[in-house]
Amino acid sequence: MPRPLCSLSLDLDNLWSYLKTHGDAGWDQYPSYLDVVVPRVLNFLGDRGLKITWFIVGKDANAPEHHRALRSIVEAGHEVGNHSFHHEPWLHLYSEAEIEAELARTEDAIETATGVRPDMFRGPGFSHSPNLLNVLARRGYRFDASTFPTFLGPLARLYYFATAKGLSPEEKAKRKKLFGKFVDGFQPLRPYHWKTPSGPLLEIPVTTMPLFKVPIHLSYLLYLHGFSPLLARTYWQFALGICRLFRVKPSILLHPLDFMGSDDTDRLSFFPAMRRPSAEKLKAAGEFFDLLARSYRCVPMGEHATAVRTELTLPVMA
Repeated sequence: MPRPLCSLSLDLDNLWSYLKTHGDAGWDQYPSYLDVVVPRVLNFLGDRGLKITWFIVGKDANAPEHHRALRSIVEAGHEVGNHSFHHEPWLHLYSEAEIEAELARTEDAIETATGVRPDMFRGPGFSHSPNLLNVLARRGYRFDASTFPTFLGPLARLYYFATAKGLSPEEKAKRKKLFGKFVDGFQPLRPYHWKTPSGPLLEIPVTTMPLFKVPIHLSYLLYLHGFSPLLARTYWQFALGICRLFRVKPSILLHPLDFMGSDDTDRLSFFPAMRRPSAEKLKAAGEFFDLLARSYRCVPMGEHATAVRTELTLPVMA
């Protein structure tokens, strides 16, 4: 039997963007680890013959010192998408005009850095809104990938606020919907079309475990692996099995921190898995990828979107 399709994408969040979201001092100096993580991930994927979609932040693409690293992504045959310019997980608070400017500025920056103009989008922190979806449809985007159907968003937000210190009331208000709401767990797992004033827009959700709607992206697996490698492998194998049972073609999310550790930076220790060395995490990630490749044919999200469009009908969400 041919292996079903699975898409892979990576949100190329930089050091400064994590510090900014967490409310830490010094983020506005824009510290970066792109020169370390980009070649590391490219080597990891190249060893396995994998191509993925990289969602790039416009602020980084706008900095000439990052152009070499970002262009190497395209030169290696990978796709690039739009991950907003300022990487603010409160994008849902933007007006339509602000969203338009945010997208256009990022498109220009990514095209200058990589030679490719992006037409795929994922909001930072899974932030999205009717205004955003309408602008994406109007600008001709192939798809949005900002929804994360899980019931655990409020728990993630509680942990975040417990570790984020010194946020002003205004900053806390911006972050009050960070990681989504409980009801997001009822969102579909399979692709569908948003209905917008500018026409339909394809949505490819980040996959969570069918029925239970708990996360299955690599960061969560590495978190479990820190407690028990056996637990993490069992959880992953069960997740892949139940995806096949429910005929869900997974869209698996990666982050830079999945390939980095405490030996790379000590400024992100509020992420539990960042207290472990990078070599240990890379070994575990390789095991997870090997298990995935046994069950699925892994492709970039653009190929996933093309395959979805061949289906006769897709649900429509208002």
